[in-house]
Amino acid sequence: MKVTVIGAGAMGGAFIEGLLASGFNPSDITATRRTTSALKTWAAKGVNTTTDNTKATECADIVILAVKPWMIKDVISQISPALENQILVSFAAGIPGKDLEVMTGKKLPIFTVIPNTAIAICRSMTFIVPVAASEEDILKVRGIFEKLGESMVTDEKHLAAGTALASCGIAYAMRYIRAASEGGVELGFKAGEAERIVIQTVRGAAELLQHSGKHPEEEIDKVCTPGGITIRGLNEMEHYGFSSSVIKGLKACVK
Repeated sequence: MKVTVIGAGAMGGAFIEGLLASGFNPSDITATRRTTSALKTWAAKGVNTTTDNTKATECADIVILAVKPWMIKDVISQISPALENQILVSFAAGIPGKDLEVMTGKKLPIFTVIPNTAIAICRSMTFIVPVAASEEDILKVRGIFEKLGESMVTDEKHLAAGTALASCGIAYAMRYIRAASEGGVELGFKAGEAERIVIQTVRGAAELLQHSGKHPEEEIDKVCTPGGITIRGLNEMEHYGFSSSVIKGLKACVK
């Protein structure tokens, strides 16, 4: 299966990194950017590179549109003559599936897909919305993203919420890590030590929940001894709106 990534920038580049990390043959990947110099990294890894989006589309089974939302219409117009039987996947948030269908003007399998940047290390949480696709097409697309983390096939109604939780959410998780690391420095650790401690703690918490299948509060209760320091710290955080701030931040993403 040959995959073309139009716009191998931040997210498109992370996707390519994930493909390579998952064992995808670099010769089956084509990456495009506006300038040749921006493609040197991928060429050095054996990926096909070109600045010609139409040419890159012609040789693909799956075309990934990893450009900014406001560029989608122009890019689709540009590659339209080369679109025949390819599966078209858009990473652009906020572009309704029906608009993508209208832009192509062709009966193609179309998907809106929202991964997060952890796709580079095959740890993404990716949302897949089939716009015009058969079950076979869905299996093909999901098969790729399941190798790059976890995926969920959903509908357009839930896509904004999924984006807030996973795509924006990775930034929120990192902000907690930064804040906790800074707190660690204030408590006496060197910056690098504090960051290492917090990262491992967050990793452990996530894997513990995945392994146990329990509600977070069940695991929290195990740590909160009566009158202990953990419940004291949690209550202080809640006093300043910890949970409320997280929920409000997520809701702000989907307004």
